[in-house]
Amino acid sequence: MKQYSSSFFSKALYGCLLLFFSFNVAAQEKHSTFYYQRATLFEKLPTDTTDIVFLGNSITNSAEWAEIFQNPSVKNRGISGDICQGVYDRLDPVIAGKPAKIFLMIGVNDLSRGAPIDSVAAGIDRIVCKIRTESPRTEIFLQSVLPVNADFGMFAGHTKRGAEIRPLNEKLQTLAAKRNIVYIDLFSQLTTPGTELLNPAYTNDGLHLLGEGYLKWKEIVEPFIR
Repeated sequence: MKQYSSSFFSKALYGCLLLFFSFNVAAQEKHSTFYYQRATLFEKLPTDTTDIVFLGNSITNSAEWAEIFQNPSVKNRGISGDICQGVYDRLDPVIAGKPAKIFLMIGVNDLSRGAPIDSVAAGIDRIVCKIRTESPRTEIFLQSVLPVNADFGMFAGHTKRGAEIRPLNEKLQTLAAKRNIVYIDLFSQLTTPGTELLNPAYTNDGLHLLGEGYLKWKEIVEPFIR
């Protein structure tokens, strides 16, 4: 695991505190029934310092992470339909056990709801800062938002914002450098070559992944799991 200097932590915590106090928190989102079903389950399933947590929305939720990596310490903390505010609201039980690593992917549902790119990036930064502040030894891996593909004629609310995903990912890459965390570019490796569309080999609805998509994801992130 990375070793951090005290001066690094001081700067990181100062930046996170500034973000916390300057962030204009909108009225709390009303979460779905499924959100509370999953979130209350996660409250009963503690993490510990050996755990590797995948945190996100339906794209994370749908995977069998422990089986994919053949590692029972890899935990799924995805909730279908989740947004930045939802992840933030349910972080406490995820980070209470000070997990070794968190792989975060969130944002596409925020875009589909009409959130501006800057707002989504700020919401993700707020999540990163809460993890960094409350579990400073947890390694954070910020994964890019995945591409989408409108050719399937499904999830129009998501696919119509597809052109905004790359600019959002550019902001996330900058954010990762600012917070000294690892950025993982899944976007460019899951597109059809020469396009910015989610490769049909990896999806059957233009948003979510088929088995081959998850195996590709595994291939990309596996060096960071070890």
